[in-house]
Amino acid sequence: MNKDKKIIVIGSGFGGIAAALRMRAKGYQVTLLEKHPDLGGRARVFKKDGFTYDGGPTVITAPYLFDELFSLFGKKTSDYVKIVPLDLWYRFVFEDKTSFDYSGNEKSMENEIQKFSVADVSGYKKLFSFTQKIFDKGFTELSTKPFNNIKFMLQQIPALLKLKSYQSVYKLVSNYISNEKLKRVFSMHPLLVGGNPFTTTSIYTLILYLEKKWGIHYSIGGTGSVVNALEKLMKEEGVKIIKNAEVTEMLSVDNKIKGVQINNKKNVYGDFIICNSDPPNVYKNLIKSKKKYGFLFNQKVKRMNYSMGLFVYYFGSKKQFKEVAHHTIYFGKSYEDHLNKIFDQKILSEDISYYLHRPTATDSSMAPKDQDAFYVLVPVPNNLSGINWSKEGERFKKLVLTKMDQTVLPGIKESVVSDFYLTPDYFEKELATLHGSGFSIQPKFTQSAYFRFHNKSEIFDNLYFVGAGTHPGAGMPGVLSSAKVLDELL
Repeated sequence: MNKDKKIIVIGSGFGGIAAALRMRAKGYQVTLLEKHPDLGGRARVFKKDGFTYDGGPTVITAPYLFDELFSLFGKKTSDYVKIVPLDLWYRFVFEDKTSFDYSGNEKSMENEIQKFSVADVSGYKKLFSFTQKIFDKGFTELSTKPFNNIKFMLQQIPALLKLKSYQSVYKLVSNYISNEKLKRVFSMHPLLVGGNPFTTTSIYTLILYLEKKWGIHYSIGGTGSVVNALEKLMKEEGVKIIKNAEVTEMLSVDNKIKGVQINNKKNVYGDFIICNSDPPNVYKNLIKSKKKYGFLFNQKVKRMNYSMGLFVYYFGSKKQFKEVAHHTIYFGKSYEDHLNKIFDQKILSEDISYYLHRPTATDSSMAPKDQDAFYVLVPVPNNLSGINWSKEGERFKKLVLTKMDQTVLPGIKESVVSDFYLTPDYFEKELATLHGSGFSIQPKFTQSAYFRFHNKSEIFDNLYFVGAGTHPGAGMPGVLSSAKVLDELL
């Protein structure tokens, strides 16, 4: 019986929380270990000077994946947290100050496209009908299936080739859209999961259809309120949660992990270990046994390309910027060249693009009265760049502030009353991602499905992975779906 079996879940990002709940629903004894004093992983919450900041994910798509977790126990999400749909999904702003309002309203979308290219309206419609086919295969059919053996992967190849998965997202979009600005709008989604649109497999255009199918949502109180709701559910259902418990070593015997060491002193033992921690970091730094991983696995790890790093600047303003949307994406002058500098050359550019989150556009509780809470996320090289962020951080913050002042937030430099920032160093040291990558490994075709780190460890019989670095990948729907894979494996 499962009730006699003990599961240890390492890490409390959405993947770890979802795994803990799914395994608890199967009757296992579940212990969740979290390094920090608070749950959430990348989705933890920061509070400063009366402002509340979501640490990471802010865009909720496919909210049914949360509903599933509550329904496992006969409960409703709405009794724990209020999740509301947004009318305007993203406002894209270009360097010449032109803008594109992106939403689920078809008429509005056609009008926005016509501002840039009348001819691209029909291409947009064809693109979306094609992304539905990719979605049906890539998300509906395969996102919750384990890719642990090569035979299953090979069976999918004909369908994936038919869907042009060998093309990049940008290339696929360019087959249908001619206007350069619109190409940026419809190809930027890989950046939300750590990929370069010019190298990410076009399977990820399924995000376009996924957004259309369920919309873009926001949870009142921020994404952290979803974490709090799920923490409450875990406690009600008997998941044991231990905070301030950093796993410093996985204790292995032959081809099994028998338990973990917490904070370099206490050992906890379990029958199965589910890891919501970055797989490359786990294999490199947490498993200290003499077991040889084997040539093929070592080659797989060696050739991995990691996602970009993130510079995230959190700030509160003494006045409100009421004309600024909830989600704004600003494109700098260059696109491919800029992404090449981040992903390949690994150098900092002055010509930045950024994502600006203004939750107070929807939820006044995130800031003191008549003030605004913001965070701006800027893609930067990961720590393979060798950038010294203790020297560069402050300079880069000023560059970001100046750029926002000149573009989306005129007057912000004089209005900031509270702020702090995080660099790739935070992701490497606090979130234990190898090389400080924002989203683990990149979502290239050669790093997708079977070619990602497997949900069931390739090396240890009772070790499992959920989260950004395993199948199906990063992003909220991805990490929540990775926990569904366990339903088939365990």
